[in-house]
Amino acid sequence: MSMPELLLRVTITFFVLFLLARIAGRKEISHLTFFNWVSAVAIGSLAGNITVNQNLSILKGVTVLVAWIFFTQFIGFIDIKFKGARRVMTGEPIIVIREGKIMEHSLRQTSLDIDTLRMLLREKDVFQLSEVEIAIFEMDGKLSVLKTDPHQPVTRNDMNVLSKPKLFPIATEVISDGVVNVKNLVMLNRDQKWLTEQVLLAGATSPSEVFYAEVQQDGTVYVDLKDDQLVR
Repeated sequence: MSMPELLLRVTITFFVLFLLARIAGRKEISHLTFFNWVSAVAIGSLAGNITVNQNLSILKGVTVLVAWIFFTQFIGFIDIKFKGARRVMTGEPIIVIREGKIMEHSLRQTSLDIDTLRMLLREKDVFQLSEVEIAIFEMDGKLSVLKTDPHQPVTRNDMNVLSKPKLFPIATEVISDGVVNVKNLVMLNRDQKWLTEQVLLAGATSPSEVFYAEVQQDGTVYVDLKDDQLVR
């Protein structure tokens, strides 16, 4: 391969990757799913081949690279629009500790061993399982931990500042992209009539107009409508 051809390949590959990276979005590396990570590795490998493999024409190489990005974006679109598909492709958060008790079935489901779990807890400054109210293994491999009340940081109540009582241990999703999470509603002992009333109070006419809604710990409902207009 001549030096001019090598420089041409490097230049074209660089700018194609730059353009595709801008199109692909801004998800942080720490928030990538396993599929995103594998796809990024594959894209890097393809880009390297385009640059140094003289048996691969630039046109064919760029075509393969663009096609790969297209399929990755298509999978991402499905992941956003269809919650059922999201569970299949990226999984869902799993509770591994509840009220200080380890959920063995959840550990097997997530392929976590007890030593790894303890390490993740120590990263959250938790050195005793009894300190944990709920621990959730997230889709990106991180552990979210809610400590029991005696082990939480200083709160408004500790400073004698009035606050609303907690009716639920954690905030719970009830609507995602216009679709009602009936399972969570039942768990919260709420029905769809109640949810519709909350949606109406937020300014929507039906749950289909809601992008995301969750019941807060104090029983109030947070509602985010679709196509919010940002006021500048």
